Amino acid sequence: MYIERQMRFFNDRVFESRATFEEAQENLKELRDKGFYVIGTDEAGRGALAGPVMAAAVFLTPDQELELKKFKLRDSKKMTPKSREKLFKIMQEMKIKFHIAHAGIKKIERENILNASLYVMRRSSELLARDLENNFKISREKICVIVDGNIGINNFNFHQWPLIQADNLLSVVSAASVVAKVMRDRLMKRLSKYYLKYDLAQNKGYPTKKHCEVLADLGLSKIHRKSFCKKILKRAGGENFAGNK
Repeated sequence: MYIERQMRFFNDRVFESRATFEEAQENLKELRDKGFYVIGTDEAGRGALAGPVMAAAVFLTPDQELELKKFKLRDSKKMTPKSREKLFKIMQEMKIKFHIAHAGIKKIERENILNASLYVMRRSSELLARDLENNFKISREKICVIVDGNIGINNFNFHQWPLIQADNLLSVVSAASVVAKVMRDRLMKRLSKYYLKYDLAQNKGYPTKKHCEVLADLGLSKIHRKSFCKKILKRAGGENFAGNK
């Protein structure tokens, strides 16, 4: 699987899933020095109570990376919604290449959130890699995907480097985290119009006290993750899973 591809790629060593900032930068430089095109991928919405999990895959040239750093690119969790939107607009103006993918409630409940997250990271990366292959004639053997986290993507035909806190260590993954977060937030704001009582525009991410209180009162909507909300509803004194309001 992915470990075999890593060992064949790096010959006598494997890039570890843990690295300091300096080590991560050195490894990235080595990749590029060897002629590899680097894609970063990250997800958004893994810990949310409602809505899909979404991932983005981003390709940055070294020049684009330097340009984005001028605009304070970093892990999306360390940015305000306004600054994320501003940076996303800049990325679009720079014509930075990216693709997104999402997995809905049924897939999350059927396969669990980890597998759903890995699926959307795989799908978004495959779409972007295909774009690079078709439009820039880049061989897939010269593409390496940096995956945020310590688990590699299964059934994946590209070199990959799983890296814990990659979104905080490498700009290409930080950029992916921004795209994923912006696109998911926009989607949740649109969905909020159909589920007004849950105020999903404000309760779109990690569980908030207000969101839990509304769930305890109303039960689940059609876009809430039953497995995620079960404990909250139990603490409220009931198993109100038939809400669908």
